[in-house]
Amino acid sequence: MVNLMPDAGCGCVFAGLNGRLLKKIGVIALIAGAWPAFGQLTPDRLYYGVNRSMPMTVAVPATVSSEPTEVRIDLFDPRNELGEAEATAPVLAGPVDLSTLFPVLWKGPSPKLRYAQLVVGGTQVGPPVVLQPMSSSPTAVLVKPQTREVYFNDPEKDAPNFKPGDGMLLWITEPPSYSGIRAYVDKQVRIETSLGEIEFRLLPQHAPNTAFNFRQLAEGGFYTETIVHRVVNKLPTSGQPFVIQFGDPTGTGAGGPGYSIDLEASQLPHDFGVLSMARESDPNTNGSQVFIALSREGTASLDGKYTTFAEAVSGAETILAIAKVPVQNQRPNNPPTILQAVLVDAPPYGKRPARVQRPAATPGAR
Repeated sequence: MVNLMPDAGCGCVFAGLNGRLLKKIGVIALIAGAWPAFGQLTPDRLYYGVNRSMPMTVAVPATVSSEPTEVRIDLFDPRNELGEAEATAPVLAGPVDLSTLFPVLWKGPSPKLRYAQLVVGGTQVGPPVVLQPMSSSPTAVLVKPQTREVYFNDPEKDAPNFKPGDGMLLWITEPPSYSGIRAYVDKQVRIETSLGEIEFRLLPQHAPNTAFNFRQLAEGGFYTETIVHRVVNKLPTSGQPFVIQFGDPTGTGAGGPGYSIDLEASQLPHDFGVLSMARESDPNTNGSQVFIALSREGTASLDGKYTTFAEAVSGAETILAIAKVPVQNQRPNNPPTILQAVLVDAPPYGKRPARVQRPAATPGAR
């Protein structure tokens, strides 16, 4: 892997959801108005073909009480800065068909990623469900501006046809296609290291395939007992904090999962705690290696060239501790270890945590 360059329930079916009837069920409220974690919306399967039913299951968090309580599903567009629900539909516990509740999923103007959130008694309950459209996206190519030559590695010369630094990224858009939705319960990824924990919130609205790839690798144990093989606490030219990098089972910086995924055009800026994909010179060589940005100033030049897809919501101290380990030629003398990466339930949509902030430097500190 080429190093980053600084410049580079009840069984009830709720039918007839056409505004004729709002059905309600009751639930027992817990202390402080909290709801137990087992109340949530769960997809029956991962993939749903376009224009087909989308069976899911609604689980409410307690038994029926004497007071009726509204249960509904809210649909959110994460790009709505006001955080308002795009649509809402009342439901009962048990099986539901999301495509019937929300026809916009198949009949809307254009496919876009959304979140479906269960709401009980006005309170969001459990993690939301990510609804990722399976649609075509632009493909990145590296070309030489003067000749429009596409970058590749010449097998006869065992060398690239031009220096990657001389190229520029172009995005090729294929004819649009929309084959359905990938639906899954939202999870965060907790990285347990020898120096502490870091928890990341995945942001599939910025890079859906990259976020899902990282989630699958973590769930499968790919990162267990790997090391942080590269640390650049300060850039040699500007002194700005740069990155810490991990995700190679060989520990050499050249390993990966045995496959590659394409670069995605994420709009999430690199900044402290943001997680991005490492790659080779070819833009479409993303795999398992990732890096955590250590500052906006040091990593702004990477925007648009590397795929950002998650942000740390806890563990700032761990990030800084890893960044401060002694290194030689960017390799830690005693590399911190990724003990494991595990999936944990994400909070409800409206209770998503903010990204961690880099602590202000203490005057006189080094």
